[in-house]
Amino acid sequence: MSSPENLPVVSTLTEVARLMGRHQGLYVRWSRGPATDLADVSSKDALTGVPLPGLSANPLDVEDWWEDRSVELWVARRLYDYAHLPHEKGPGVRPWVLRGREIGRGPDNEPLVTEVEPLCWIAHQAIDAAEAEVARQEQEWGTLRRGGR
Repeated sequence: MSSPENLPVVSTLTEVARLMGRHQGLYVRWSRGPATDLADVSSKDALTGVPLPGLSANPLDVEDWWEDRSVELWVARRLYDYAHLPHEKGPGVRPWVLRGREIGRGPDNEPLVTEVEPLCWIAHQAIDAAEAEVARQEQEWGTLRRGGR
């Protein structure tokens, strides 16, 4: 594993899918990075300010109900879900992959993770590819609206 300051970068959905093939229990976290997050392995509820007992993250493991669909398409769907966060949380927020132990659930039912091992950054090209892939599915899937009321 690399240090948090010089993590490798994955640039494609295929690279993320390959990483998932080598490791189980992976999560993606959108933040300013492990160097910041590992100083205090805790998130904060954005609405109430209550400290949470781990880092909020989103699981990457493929669910059984996905059946034989493409892992790359699963990755696209998972990354697409939170691609809006850099716009909401400000400069320097980007996705990175970690392995860790789930300790509980946050207010949005997201996993809270401790014993964090940073694995890699996810490049903006992969996020662009995820958004394009989900857009290609829109006729079959419908739309997923993000944002306030």
